[in-house]
Amino acid sequence: MNTSRFLTFALVLSVAFLFVRCSESPKSDKAKTGDAKKVDTTAVTNATTMNVDQASSKVTWVGTKLVDKHNGAFGLKSGSVAIKEGKLTGGSFIIDIKSLKVLDIPADEEGNGKLVTHLLSKDFFAADKFPESTFEIVSVEDYKEENNKDRENLDKKYTLANPTHMITGNLELKGVKKSITFPAKVAIDGDKVTAEAKFNINRKDWGMNYHADESLKDKFIRPTVHIGFNVSAKK
Repeated sequence: MNTSRFLTFALVLSVAFLFVRCSESPKSDKAKTGDAKKVDTTAVTNATTMNVDQASSKVTWVGTKLVDKHNGAFGLKSGSVAIKEGKLTGGSFIIDIKSLKVLDIPADEEGNGKLVTHLLSKDFFAADKFPESTFEIVSVEDYKEENNKDRENLDKKYTLANPTHMITGNLELKGVKKSITFPAKVAIDGDKVTAEAKFNINRKDWGMNYHADESLKDKFIRPTVHIGFNVSAKK
């Protein structure tokens, strides 16, 4: 193979490699999704309530297109967790949808504002009609070894290391409420609680179907969305 053909071949391989890498959604724990569940109010009876620290709490997201991806965050409006006998037993928080930020495009660039506007439109979050999203804890169980099956093949950047619990809660988004179960890391230190989680959901489960059809080719936007919870609460 002459030098010219070799360089062309190498370039094609490089482009193909980048295409494959960019086209994949983050490999992370997939949240188990189902119908909304009833919250057991007895789990928080006589529990200690700690309020969410808005300044240090956020919900992050990663969305993937065919050859590109974007990431950003939401702030929390309010929230609290319940601690009973030294364990997390309940809680809820309100996500401020209109606080959506895109973090991979500089804030002063035109593309940032355009993407934020589109994501808040009826194509995605319909923020004018649904300015808030809620998450309420249904149950908290200890993380078990059988939950660890096949996690070694997941992306470390998008997968929670050393989870301590499995949390089930109701996520209401765009007027649709579904239960999700995912691994989390919960730490209780005196009057402070921190909780972290990383997992994937399918946006179509919450009626967000915009460009989720693969037949759209280069306009296709993957339905898998990566979510991160970083919550801190204190008395």
